[in-house]
Amino acid sequence: MPDKVFTLDDLKRILIAGAGADEAVDLDGDILHQRFDALGYESLALLETLSRIENEFDIALDDGVLTEESTPAQLIDAVNAVVEAARLAV
Repeated sequence: MPDKVFTLDDLKRILIAGAGADEAVDLDGDILHQRFDALGYESLALLETLSRIENEFDIALDDGVLTEESTPAQLIDAVNAVVEAARLAV
């Protein structure tokens, strides 16, 4: 597994590719600690986002990540923890 880190830019790109962006939300603003629902992303959009993250980073995320990680910062930390664990397991 490459030494790749999941970043806010990765998340924004994947969110927009999978579900678009609410025109009322500025994803270039300070969104790290805003809840996904406040950013206009509902559970179906987040499922698509998780699927895209898993495919791109070649990882498997726990289904509970959607209920436990409600902000971009929390999701980024969770993804990077799985990426790091997968890297160490190789």
